[in-house]
Amino acid sequence: MALQEIEPGMSNSLSILCIIPARGGSKGIPRKNVQLLGGKPLLAYSIECARGTPSISRVVVSTDDSEIAAVAKEYGAEVIWRPAEISGDTASSESALIHVLDYLRDTEGYEPDLVVFLQATSPLRKPDDIQNAIEKLQREGADSLFSACPLHGFVWRKEGGRFVSLNYDYRRRPRRQDAPEDLIENGSIYIFKPWVLRKFNNRLGGKITVYYMDVLDSFQIDEPADLELVEKLLAIRRVGQMAPRFAAVRLLALDFDGVMTDNRVLVNQDGIEAVWCHRADGWGIARMKEVGVEVIVLSTEKNPVVVARCRKLGITCIQGCHDKLAVLKEIVEKRSLKPEQVAYVGNDVNDIDCMQWVGVPIAVADAVPEVRAISCFVTARKGGEGAVREVCELIFSQKQGGIHG
Repeated sequence: MALQEIEPGMSNSLSILCIIPARGGSKGIPRKNVQLLGGKPLLAYSIECARGTPSISRVVVSTDDSEIAAVAKEYGAEVIWRPAEISGDTASSESALIHVLDYLRDTEGYEPDLVVFLQATSPLRKPDDIQNAIEKLQREGADSLFSACPLHGFVWRKEGGRFVSLNYDYRRRPRRQDAPEDLIENGSIYIFKPWVLRKFNNRLGGKITVYYMDVLDSFQIDEPADLELVEKLLAIRRVGQMAPRFAAVRLLALDFDGVMTDNRVLVNQDGIEAVWCHRADGWGIARMKEVGVEVIVLSTEKNPVVVARCRKLGITCIQGCHDKLAVLKEIVEKRSLKPEQVAYVGNDVNDIDCMQWVGVPIAVADAVPEVRAISCFVTARKGGEGAVREVCELIFSQKQGGIHG
C-alpha cells in the first residue's frame, strides 16, 4: 500500500494501525501484562482504549506468550507472534514494532499510514486521549508524536559528583510561574508514520509534536507498588463515573461468606462453626438506614452464625438460596423497585447471575476473576476486612451529594 501524505485537518480516511508490544518475561512484576487490575488484565486496558478509538483500523498485540495471546484475543486484538531473538530483556520496543510492520507487509502487503504505539503498562488513558492525539498530529502536520505531562518545579541533576540545576539558574531564581515549561515523556501514547521508524529505528523522528496528559493519567506499572497505586486511581475514577448509579441505589444485597466474612471458617471439636467479620461493616450498614437504603443478605449456606450476625445488625437474612437471582427478583418486585436501584456485592461464581441483573454489581477486592470482570466497581478492601463498610460509605456519600463525578 502506498503511503499517503497526511495534511493538517485531514479526515481520518487513513489506515491507522495500533501496536501493543507485550512480552511474557517481566522481572519487576512477574507476569505483569496479565496481572489483574480492577478486575481486568493490565493488557486489556490498552486494547480496549485502542478499540474504542474511532480512527484506529486494526489493533495488534506483539507477544511471545500464549497466555498474553489468549487475553489479547479475548479483548478483541489480533496477535502477531514475536521471535525469541527480540523477546528478551534487552530487546527494544522498536524491534517489536518493526517486526510487526515487516510481517504485515510481507504476508498481507499491508502498510498503514500511521502507527499508534501503546505500552501495556499505561492503563490510565482517558477514552478520547488516543483520538485527540491522532488529530493533533494531523492538525500540526507532524511526523511523530509522544504523550507527556507537565513538570512543575525546579529540577536538579547530579553530574560528576555535584548537583546542577537544569531548568533554571539557582543564582537567579525566578518565580515559579515564570519558569520555563518542562515536560516528562509519560510513555502512554506514541504515534508515527512508518517511514520514521524505518529511517531512524526510533518511534520519534521528523517533525515531532506532543500530546499533553494529566499527571494522574501518566502513572506506569513498573514496580509492585505501582499496581496498588494505579488500582486506587482507577477506583477513584470509577466512583466518579458511577456517581449517578450509586445515588440511585435503594436496596443493597450482600453475599455473606467472602463478603461479610474473610471466607474462612473456624470449626471446633463439636462441629460448631464460627467466622470472622469486621465490626466496621455494622457502622456502614447503619448509615444505609439513614439514607433510606435497605440492606439484605442472601446466602447459599444454612448456618446459625449468619442469622446471628444479621440479627445483631438488624438486617434481613435469607439463607439456603440455591437460586439467588429468583429470590432477589421476588424481593425487588415486592418492593416495587427496578434492577438499576439495586446494588449487589459478591465474591464468587454463584453471585454472577445476580450481579449481571442488578444495576450496580460490586466485587470485593479478593473476589474471583470472573466476578471482578463483570463488576462496575471493585472495593479496595477484601471481604471480611471492611469491604461492606467501603461500599456503604460510597452509597452514603452519593446519597448525600458528597462526591461528584
